[in-house]
Amino acid sequence: MAPVVRISDIGQHVGQTVTLHGWIYNRTDKGRLQFIQVRDGSGTIQAVAFKKNMPEAAFDEARRVTQESSVVATGSVREDPRSPTGYELDLSDFAIVQLAQDYPITPKEHGVGFLMEHRHLWLRSARQHAIIRIRATIIRSIRNWLDDHGFTLVDTPILTPSAAEGTTTLFETDYFGTPAYLTQSGQLYNEANIMAFGKVYCFGPTFRAEKSKTRRHLTEFWMVEPEMAFATLEDYMDVAQDMVSTIVQTVLEKHQADLKTVERDTTWLEKVVAPFPRLSYDDAVALLQQNGFPDFPWGEDFGAPHETTISNQYDRPVFVYHYPTHFKAFYMEPVEGRPEVCRSADLLAPEGYGEIIGGGQRMTSLELLEQRIQEHKLPREAYEWYLDLRKYGSVPHSGFGLGIERTVAWVCGLEHVRETIPYPRMLEKIYP
Repeated sequence: MAPVVRISDIGQHVGQTVTLHGWIYNRTDKGRLQFIQVRDGSGTIQAVAFKKNMPEAAFDEARRVTQESSVVATGSVREDPRSPTGYELDLSDFAIVQLAQDYPITPKEHGVGFLMEHRHLWLRSARQHAIIRIRATIIRSIRNWLDDHGFTLVDTPILTPSAAEGTTTLFETDYFGTPAYLTQSGQLYNEANIMAFGKVYCFGPTFRAEKSKTRRHLTEFWMVEPEMAFATLEDYMDVAQDMVSTIVQTVLEKHQADLKTVERDTTWLEKVVAPFPRLSYDDAVALLQQNGFPDFPWGEDFGAPHETTISNQYDRPVFVYHYPTHFKAFYMEPVEGRPEVCRSADLLAPEGYGEIIGGGQRMTSLELLEQRIQEHKLPREAYEWYLDLRKYGSVPHSGFGLGIERTVAWVCGLEHVRETIPYPRMLEKIYP
């Protein structure tokens, strides 16, 4: 029997007879010749059914097979420079496992709404397949970089008794008679974890109940959050730029074909090499005032147009640091001598993709943290454990969160984050 192989490994079997298990991506009927594109999740290859080279029953199967039918295809592998993969399969046998009828996503144009309703099938298309493959490599390269640089993966809870950042964007649930919330971030727990491990990260889903319909927002998204003891704001920026550079260069190395499928101009990505420029919030406001926003006031947070204007001044991601304290999280360390400004920094991706990382240096003083919790009207009892961290060996520490979906959107050059995750959750969108 011919060995079963993956299409991604087909080049290792030139001149050999192999079997593929897969689905029909497309078929062209030329009478005695059938050109059949077979995909198996690792790639797509053209299989050629020539009537005189196959049993009659097998050729009949090849002629009647439909889009997205599942099949078993056996044939000889040959090199063909005209093929996108460089190889073709000359069929000697062909069998249908299940004949698909009236597959709803055809080669014609479909609206986004229709495609989102059929997301479970849309994932089979070449573009969506390429995006999710790139996503997987981004996640793998993040884990590899952190693991290789002394960080320990420590999982943090999804159900929490309190907010990490703000109380207005929480999904509340009943926890055996007590209110609990889907996590916005694992960062507070990471601060406890670094006191045991030094450098940690968590990686998982996070939830924000923002009623936003922008192209950058999801209600459920994935985030990696590294945290470091004995580390400053500058240490965080050093780590983040090295990690992001590695992510982008890894995708460029491994996914040229997928980037071509999503029609990504890789010129910008090739420039993503550390170090990244660093711009203070003060200087960013001055830049905006000189470039289309003359009335932008100091102390206001940046929106998408402002982030785009700032990032357009650079050919790679740019850090904006020392934001006003009042619109950042309660735990941010203030800048010495300027309490109105905190030791925070966001990383803005170029080409208008905006913030992909947010983070900063965390507060070390118990007294100041108690004051901030009171000012933000947070329930102290929910944060007693967090306050303990400032009682027993408090140290300067910093960290950040990188949003996977926004990073994938930037790397792939996508207009909307809805294509960056297999099953997006958005305002008024929870099916399928």
